[in-house]
Amino acid sequence: MIPRLFVLALAIARFSSPVLGESPHVWVEAESFQDRGGWKVDTQFIGIMGSPYLLAHGLGSPVADATTTVQVPAEGKYRVWVRTKDWVAPWQAKGSPGRFQMTVAGQPLGKDFGDEGTDWTWEDGGVVDVGGGLAAKLELHDLTGLEGRVDAILLTRDLEFEPPVELAAVNALRREASGLPEVPPETAEYDLVVIGGGYAGLASAISAARQGIQVALIQDRPVLGGNGSSEIQVWAQGGTRRGLYPHLGEIVEEFADRASNSPAADPAEFNDALKEQVARAEKNLDLFLNTYVYRVEMDGKNHLRSVTGLDTMKGTETRFRGRFFADCTGHGNVGALAGAEFLQEEKGRMGMSNMWVIKKTADPKPWPETPWALPLEMGDFPEPRPMEPYGVKNKSNLTGYDPGYVPAEDIHDYRHGEWFWESGFDQDPIQGLERIRDWNFRAVYGAISTLKRSAPETYKDYDFVWMAYIGGPRESRRLLGDVILQGQEMVDGKIYDDACVPTTWDQDLHYPKEQYAGKFPDNPFISRAEFGKHTDRKNGYPVPYRCLYSKDIDNLFMAGRCISVDRWALGSIRVMRTCGMFGEVVGKAAWICVRHHTTPRGVYDQYLDILKNLMTEPGAMRRDSLEGDLYLPADAKALPPVVQDTINPASLEGIVIDEEDADLTGKWASGEGLRPYVGQHYQYSRAPGASARFAFAVKETGRYDVLVFWQPHANRATNTPVSVLSAEGEKSLTVNQTQPAGTPNGAHRLGTFTFNAGEEAAVVFRTEGADGNVHIDAVQIVPAP
Repeated sequence: MIPRLFVLALAIARFSSPVLGESPHVWVEAESFQDRGGWKVDTQFIGIMGSPYLLAHGLGSPVADATTTVQVPAEGKYRVWVRTKDWVAPWQAKGSPGRFQMTVAGQPLGKDFGDEGTDWTWEDGGVVDVGGGLAAKLELHDLTGLEGRVDAILLTRDLEFEPPVELAAVNALRREASGLPEVPPETAEYDLVVIGGGYAGLASAISAARQGIQVALIQDRPVLGGNGSSEIQVWAQGGTRRGLYPHLGEIVEEFADRASNSPAADPAEFNDALKEQVARAEKNLDLFLNTYVYRVEMDGKNHLRSVTGLDTMKGTETRFRGRFFADCTGHGNVGALAGAEFLQEEKGRMGMSNMWVIKKTADPKPWPETPWALPLEMGDFPEPRPMEPYGVKNKSNLTGYDPGYVPAEDIHDYRHGEWFWESGFDQDPIQGLERIRDWNFRAVYGAISTLKRSAPETYKDYDFVWMAYIGGPRESRRLLGDVILQGQEMVDGKIYDDACVPTTWDQDLHYPKEQYAGKFPDNPFISRAEFGKHTDRKNGYPVPYRCLYSKDIDNLFMAGRCISVDRWALGSIRVMRTCGMFGEVVGKAAWICVRHHTTPRGVYDQYLDILKNLMTEPGAMRRDSLEGDLYLPADAKALPPVVQDTINPASLEGIVIDEEDADLTGKWASGEGLRPYVGQHYQYSRAPGASARFAFAVKETGRYDVLVFWQPHANRATNTPVSVLSAEGEKSLTVNQTQPAGTPNGAHRLGTFTFNAGEEAAVVFRTEGADGNVHIDAVQIVPAP
């Protein structure tokens, strides 16, 4: 069933403009305040509760007041209504953390707001006298900094009037008070309208604009990047510039983040400004930020004519006409509104994350009591991990690039709650999003209270400095195309004739982590990643083009995680660099549609060779008109060479023993997440009594350097036991595998040893006595200089 997205119309009393007509009501949207102070504009739940709203996201410290001035139709008495909610009330939690106060025309209203009801409701602020002219100043005063929220304020001369609570009636009242036209104004027709400004949408729009067609890019937030923006701070993963079409991914790499951690010490590491700069540099691309698409207009049953967008700051509406459309919303919102068929799991989906950061400081702020947060104890959640210095993590996406920021010098003062702070596995991934986000809030606030209460020796000097209030979702609708890619087809190596984008991520699905699920089994908030079948990381599995358009709507493309795949394939294709490459292909296909008067399906049926040829061209190529020739601009930016995720053992000198050839005892797990590694993967273990023996024999007696390979991780052992058996006997050593191995490719020199020709020698790793996972990858023996 397609959830209903209600028609919205924001009524704005802003910039001292009068309300039209004889209505007794003055309706003020909170997000329209002239000075929003420290309050944030939250737009992610418009389809659920009807509007953007202001959020007091102060992390426990009250935010600065929001103020605005509105005009009223006459002096006199007005009853004040405020649409808000007690956001913890759905769980009957103790207290009301989101409390705030309000002043109207200099008169404080005699109550705290945000402490009534279990959903969005109107709270009665009483009656005020508005005199001394027709202007009234409104002030919102946050009391807690704990996620209080305000949708709208209604001032009415009808002192007996009570505004409606039901959402459809609320939105009808918005429209009545606003005077917005029944039919919003319409743009000229674009060749391609892209909805969603994450990696997929941004790459779609840039790719199409460079092909000489006219593009509108519509994004509901003030920044581009989606999950990969400063607002959410998820690393963009997935290998680019490889496989059948190694130029795919070049556009993505022009704007991709180079963050050192996820989340980072400074959100600016995700470089929102670069993304916007690259988009605005395209003369054929019109960018519409802060615009939420909530309605579609059809021309017949199967053809989109326009989408209607709400300006979330001004309250105005615009219809964007297009010949073709690209749904890059992640949730498949446009396809669902247009009636396209989609898949969506009933239960057991991947959830949504709200990551967070704390920082050690000399003068920590007082921490409030949080009786409304989840009641947690140490052991109910993983402690926040220390951040790593620049270059330790995300190495393949940093090498050769200007990161666009100065790395934090005090990085060791930071800890963070990472991707696995995730919930909503069995919640509605569309209509339940606000409640999922708020549950994550309760979990994080509860964790910080527990850390400060139960481990003050470690955490008393830490301040809560950042938490994503915009959630990072992973799974909801998947719109169906002419091909639904199956995960097993990827494993079997089935190659379609329209194979294009390489997906290099393993089939990675998230589930509640059993270790932390005991206290809240119905709604766990810590996840684990379960990697299914492996993907060829070097070349990738090429996803077919026919997954990138709707089988039902004849002018609708898709790019991002809402493309036509089954759930196992979703686990691989959902990472952002891969999603961006889908967008690059969509942009090229859109040009073919316009130039050859065909449809997305027609590209496959009649013009597949043209698409394949376009995919062989560099991403910087462009044409000046629809029928112009492609050319490479003289100022096209050169990209650094691709950093390989793996090291071919044959490329290393001397004797190389991969861990696949080692003699293993006990239980070992294989991994590919820490890169680069030698061969196909590495292995790790902390099982009691486990060992790995790397045996070899040299051909000539002499002195040899012994090197071992690893990539660091916080859960690796600081004291991994390693023994070298040589002609000198057995020498026991320990290595710290939480730290880099010392060379760019991850090799660490254990020392120089004598080996006799033809005699078996060995390097042995053991888990006994190790204080973390023991990491094994490869051993290299080279003649000493």
